[in-house]
Amino acid sequence: MCGITGSVWQSEASAIDRAQLKRMTDVMTHRGPDDEGHWINHDHRDGQGRQHGVALGFRRLSIIDLAGAAQPMANETGDIRAVFNGEIYNYKTLRRRLEGSGHRFTNDGDGETIVHLYEDLGTDCFAEFNGMFAIAIWDARRSRLVLARDPIGQKPLYYAVVGDRLVFGSELKCLAEVPGICNEIDPAAIDEFLTYQYIPHPGTIWKGVRKLPPGHFAVFEQGRLRLQRYWDFDPKIQQTISPSDAAERLRELLTDSVRLRLQSDVPLGSFLSGGIDSSLITAIAQQQRDTPIRTFSIGFPIADFDETGYAAQVAQHLGTDHQRFEVQPSGVDIIDQLVCHYDEPFGDSSAVPTWYLSELTRREVTVALSGDGGDELFAGYERYRALWLSSRLQRILPVHQIPGIGMVQRLPDNNKQRSLSRRAKRFLEAFGQPASRRYLNWLQIFPESMRADLYTDDFVRQLPGDDPFEFLESVWKRSEGRDVVTQASISDLLSYLPCDLCTKVDIASMAHSLEVRQPMLDHRVVEFAASLPVQLKFRGRRGKLLLEDAFGSMIPRSIFNRKKMGFGIPIGAWFRNELKPMVQDRLLSDDARIAPYFRREMVQRLVDQHQRMEHNHGYRLWNLLILETWLRRWSDK
Repeated sequence: MCGITGSVWQSEASAIDRAQLKRMTDVMTHRGPDDEGHWINHDHRDGQGRQHGVALGFRRLSIIDLAGAAQPMANETGDIRAVFNGEIYNYKTLRRRLEGSGHRFTNDGDGETIVHLYEDLGTDCFAEFNGMFAIAIWDARRSRLVLARDPIGQKPLYYAVVGDRLVFGSELKCLAEVPGICNEIDPAAIDEFLTYQYIPHPGTIWKGVRKLPPGHFAVFEQGRLRLQRYWDFDPKIQQTISPSDAAERLRELLTDSVRLRLQSDVPLGSFLSGGIDSSLITAIAQQQRDTPIRTFSIGFPIADFDETGYAAQVAQHLGTDHQRFEVQPSGVDIIDQLVCHYDEPFGDSSAVPTWYLSELTRREVTVALSGDGGDELFAGYERYRALWLSSRLQRILPVHQIPGIGMVQRLPDNNKQRSLSRRAKRFLEAFGQPASRRYLNWLQIFPESMRADLYTDDFVRQLPGDDPFEFLESVWKRSEGRDVVTQASISDLLSYLPCDLCTKVDIASMAHSLEVRQPMLDHRVVEFAASLPVQLKFRGRRGKLLLEDAFGSMIPRSIFNRKKMGFGIPIGAWFRNELKPMVQDRLLSDDARIAPYFRREMVQRLVDQHQRMEHNHGYRLWNLLILETWLRRWSDK
């Protein structure tokens, strides 16, 4: 696990020198505190005699082959060089194949498989990798730079093309070290952020800076950039398979995925929340170990947000070496740290417990397994049940005939996030709309009508005609013909998972030099789960049925029956207590950076309604405070 950065250029005026390359790598030392590497060639000539320059930078977190595996890497002749962030889990199989065809390896790491397989297959090599990765390859033979990102989007990769130069990096702060790149905010990104609490790929907060989409590679050649998808599946295809065969196949795939992700030359453990997904991943890992695996959970002194009792129950059942951390989370202490590391506005408040868990786990191990992906792949979210129920009701009862709907919709929000009245209000507010619109209404932070009231006239004039909903709609349409639960889960897989969940985990963990591996996001597991009939995963308002069928005997049965809690913090209470002064000092101050975008009176109304407990605007205020803090941190530079 590492951080990568670099550039290619054609004119001397666009050149990156060694001092600048070092600054680009130094700003992400947290991603790789163990080693660094730099390689620059200012005088490459292509077949037409045109001059090119290239720079590759690298920070290393040593996981496999601790003494070797330095980067940038090169092939035998030195005309192919690469840097990469992540892990190639099937590298041993690929290495045997490559050695059989005559390639020579200089170390025992996984990275050299990239340069040698690229030598043989060109850009077709990326489809051969089972892993999480962001890769940059300089191909001197063809005078081109190739970028690639893993199928699911577990590892980030940003890039910008300015004139004849391309600059890339694992984090936006790498690109910000190059003048003239991160210098103009994209208004559409702010609109998207307030909709989703993240900025969807391929855009970023900065105009002209892009995220490479998951499962894609990009080729920069002769001053032009070409993107191409190398991994995909057809969400419209549903296979016919019996429950017993599906359970057996899932056992095979997930067991092998965990096996591959247990490879490590440094201490390895597992996150254990006490939920179904992390419990199953830990159980499968423990089954493959001769000694107790180390497990970690984090608790808060608020019962509604503490799952550690369930984690302890699973740990005892499996015989793991378990450690429970307890923290008193503080929004005041952590918000500036989050903004500094996430680089662009990111409003998922579960980044807070993920941050604390990563920080404390890193004191004990360097690698941790995680259960991320189980909800998306096996229909675990409560919102899937709401979508299923609303679709059934729509077929039998028009929205205007629902008794008391007007009264319920006018009720103020209950301040308990999981209260029945709050969920009923959100459910009925979206009832009667097309399924994709209903789903967005349950996901979005600021509804369209609220954003319209919030935005200043000047800001509205800066916005393009595109609706942020088009991002969700585009992935929703990919599974047309499937049932609504499958459409929602596949939409999450293609949007929320890479843009929110994977971003959250990558940044929070790498900020503390911790590598997190997600076995459920093995592309083979993803392809299989997406093709399954919904009744194997979801039935009678219950999800994750196939996980229970395949692995139910491995963990306590009560874990499958317990109520889902999620990974949250008391956001609502924070804004009535410890964050109240920060709201006044930042959001409502005379020099608030959000002033050009949002009407002060509307922000004040949100704050007042929340303080008077008329509405629970906790998550909305959190996103506004994140944006204000980001503007103070980044746009003022």
